[in-house]
Amino acid sequence: MRVMIVVTHLLGTGHLARAVTLARAYRAAGDDVCIVSGGMPAPMLAHGDIELVQLAPARSDGVNFARLLGADGHAVTPQEMAQRQAALIAHFTRFAPDVLLTELFPFGRRILRDEFRALLETAQGMQNPPLVCASVRDILAPPSKPAKAEYAEAMIAQFYDAVLVHSDQEALPLELSWPVTPALAPLLHYTGFVAPPAAGPHPQGTGAGEIIVSAGGGDVGGPVYQIAAAAAQHMRQPMRLLVGGADPAGQIAHLRAQAPDLVMIEPARPDFRQMLTQAAASVSLCGYNTALDILQAGTPSVFIPFDEGGEVEQGLRARALAHSPAIVALARGDLTVQTLCAALEQVLTAPRPPVSRARFNGAARTVALTRSMRRLA
Repeated sequence: MRVMIVVTHLLGTGHLARAVTLARAYRAAGDDVCIVSGGMPAPMLAHGDIELVQLAPARSDGVNFARLLGADGHAVTPQEMAQRQAALIAHFTRFAPDVLLTELFPFGRRILRDEFRALLETAQGMQNPPLVCASVRDILAPPSKPAKAEYAEAMIAQFYDAVLVHSDQEALPLELSWPVTPALAPLLHYTGFVAPPAAGPHPQGTGAGEIIVSAGGGDVGGPVYQIAAAAAQHMRQPMRLLVGGADPAGQIAHLRAQAPDLVMIEPARPDFRQMLTQAAASVSLCGYNTALDILQAGTPSVFIPFDEGGEVEQGLRARALAHSPAIVALARGDLTVQTLCAALEQVLTAPRPPVSRARFNGAARTVALTRSMRRLA
């Protein structure tokens, strides 16, 4: 089976990371896979022997998702968007997939609706059209007006065979963030969470007994790191800041100039998931992939959901997951040295949470579902 996943990440890399995890599952099942990415290059996400086609990259202007910027920060022009669209169609025609997955669209990425619609029309016009599925995470950005939900539902009705919801329906149903109508409900297929296999403990014990702070980089993670570093001198456990983003070196130098000597500060690490297993606690945002890493590891956690620019996705997820004393959701507007210390004291003294029983086999389940639907089509 030939599978194409089309994804554009505009702020973080979570959408692309999920696409890569899905692609690995298809590849492991013996399928040919092609990821077409329209976001910024993300070299830290290794994709191995999976074909990854890079369109002319675009990103959002911070949290303004209505304005696209190119790699050098210029506003993307209509001509550049037309070239992207042509390249996308060319790659689709060359690869001729049996299954087409569009990440988030049409429930989001409306700024890219022209290129997605052109892709869907091309797919629909093929002699042997592919199975077409929307691929969405557990929590969506709730529609700010009814027209947005109506648009998504109309696109689904016209072009799609199914909506793959990468969530556990009992833990985080789509209804928490999106109006599920009687027309949409039969098309929803819950796959379970899309996550790599549980990492297990770090072979060198790195991270054991530490408070690990991971919040990306730049303006998104900067305030979290600064307050965590200031809080470190009040905590009994050692603290390690793992800094990501586009310029980790610059941010690390800035933090080291302010942080107490007892705080370890270094770039984000590929063994982060293993470090979580024996960590005393985690402080992080609450993106999809980070939340799953923490749930799989069973780490006491303080979630500080990203909520700037009207973003509510992470807040909804954090509040839904904060169901035990060992998991605290702390709103960014309430984040101070005092509130972070109090939250950490709570999770550190609470019984360690059991590893979540939620289904984490969403990638393999996605492969099985789409294969079954392809056979029945």
